[in-house]
Parts: sequence; C-alpha cells; structure tokens
Amino acid sequence: MGPLGSAALIKVITNMLSFIHLVADGEALMLARRGGQDLAQAWAAIAASSGSSFVHETEGQLILNGSYDVGFSMDLALKDLGFALGFGRELGVPLDLAGIVQQTFVRGRTAYGGTAQSTRIVRLLEDLTWTELRAEGFPARLT
Repeated sequence: MGPLGSAALIKVITNMLSFIHLVADGEALMLARRGGQDLAQAWAAIAASSGSSFVHETEGQLILNGSYDVGFSMDLALKDLGFALGFGRELGVPLDLAGIVQQTFVRGRTAYGGTAQSTRIVRLLEDLTWTELRAEGFPARLT
C-alpha cells in the first residue's frame, strides 16, 4: 500500500465506507418497505443496480434475516469511525457523512450496547418507524 501506515489508513477508509453504506442501505430498504415493496425483490433490484455495494450484498442479507450477525461490534465501528475522523482532521479533509454516521452509531451503542453487532445500527430505524425489515430466504450468517 506504500509507506509505513498506508495500510492502516486504507483499512480505516474501507471501514468508514462500509458503515456509511450500512446506514444508507438500511434507509433504502426501509423506504422500499414503507413504500409497499417486497423486500426480497427490492434487495435483488438494488443488488443488480448502480445502488448496490458489497455491504448491501452481504450485510443487507443479515438485516433482512433479522440476525444482524456480522461479527463486528458497535464499539469497533465507533473506534474506526473515530480514527477516520481523526485522519480527516489531521489531513484537512472534512468528513461530513462519516461524522453523521458516527453520531448514528453513538445512538446505536446507547440503545443496544457496545457489544451489539454493527449491523444492528439499522434497528434504530426499525424501532423509530415501528417497522421491521424482514424477508424470507436470507441467511442468518454469511458463509
């Protein structure tokens, strides 16, 4: 990746993007659900479109299953988001979306605890709208 420390920066960047995608995917799925769409069909349509992402194709399935079991905690997500925001300050890069997502994860940790799965962040939206994002045929764990 380059000089010493470059890989750490890339790791933080990729995790920052995954948390942003995770929150965005939850919002997109909720919009589909509340709009009366079949969530399995909506998931497939998103996966086949420009709106897809690795997070949608993997963690989105765990959300629709209801397990949220991705093996990464809220505390770890907040740690990496903190590192990303620190790099942003250090390098003079405003990270508006990362800051918003960090605050969302702070709310998630308050609601569900630091050891809760990071994908459970979508549960905040489910709780707020009294609407679950569930569909048949999605795995409880990724293989």
